[in-house]
Amino acid sequence: MPDRSHYRKLLEFLKDDLKLSSESLVMAERSAKDNRGPLPMILWQYGLVTIEQLDKIYDYLEKT
Repeated sequence: MPDRSHYRKLLEFLKDDLKLSSESLVMAERSAKDNRGPLPMILWQYGLVTIEQLDKIYDYLEKT
């Protein structure tokens, strides 16, 4: 993410629009940081989002 406000907006989108729990996001953020992988892919790999939700995340990222 280019800056913190952009990243915060992504987290808000994940919580508000996709209804992901804070606990799920914390776990995924930790894994993304440890593995240096993109957060959306980590969420999908752990089964926290469906492929349709993953598409929505990438659509959101394209628009912002």
